Amino acid sequence: MENITVIGAGTMGNGIAHTFAQFGYKVQLVDVSQDALDKAVAKISKNLDRMIAKEKITEEDKNNTLANITTGTDLKTGVSNAELVVEAATENVDLKLKIFRDIDEHTSDDCILGTNTSSISITKIAAVTSKPQNVIGMHFMNPVPVMKLVEVIRGYSTSDEVTNTIMEVSKSLSKVPVEVNDYPGFVANRILMPMINEAIITLNEGVAGVEEIDTVMKLGMAHPMGPLQLADFIGLDVCLAIMNVLYEGLGNDKYAPCPLLVNMVTAGKLGVKSGEGFYSWGHGTKDLIVADNFK
Repeated sequence: MENITVIGAGTMGNGIAHTFAQFGYKVQLVDVSQDALDKAVAKISKNLDRMIAKEKITEEDKNNTLANITTGTDLKTGVSNAELVVEAATENVDLKLKIFRDIDEHTSDDCILGTNTSSISITKIAAVTSKPQNVIGMHFMNPVPVMKLVEVIRGYSTSDEVTNTIMEVSKSLSKVPVEVNDYPGFVANRILMPMINEAIITLNEGVAGVEEIDTVMKLGMAHPMGPLQLADFIGLDVCLAIMNVLYEGLGNDKYAPCPLLVNMVTAGKLGVKSGEGFYSWGHGTKDLIVADNFK
């Protein structure tokens, strides 16, 4: 496998493109916005410079990585030669289903269709394609170039061959793939998001303040960042979307999103991306958060 297409040039998409390109794959990064693509390439370059400063790569490595990335706004052209497509668009089920219908129409019969969804059913996504056996979850962790885990999620129809291929591809990126089955939230977010939601409930009930809650979890549980800071980093809108998937999919009140989380999202307080969440953030601080917490 050599040719990879990544759909979506946001935080996860550019991180996935960066990682594949760094390990020698030819990457086509596709987004509807040329501005988003330009910003993605600039961010990848900046992150590579950070790696050079830490003496993890050389200037030549950076140049080779950037040379492996091409960009485009036309999905049909972007996926036409792909052996693996990794979709990394916004965590919105209707958008993902539309993208997969389009990808399915313009890819070869043996192309593997991957999604970086953090909670949406792989089986549901696969059902809108003509090759559900080729559809699989590749849930990378943020920041992608640093975090080792890839959750590899099998849908109901995902073939053994495709699963084995994606496990090996993940290893070729110096990642540790873990195979899981297709249930709401998979493993990572079925455990993580209720913890974050419980931290928000704890705040909402006045048990402790934001910094106190995060300090307990950092110092007492050895977490690199507290759950409320992590929620800001992930995006409170994303946290709410995942909690809603868990609540609707598992039908248990323990997964109901905290009203404070709902209200903050409604008010546009989304965390780092909006400049304010549980903490106040200056715009452009996201990279600094990553650097501070994932060295």
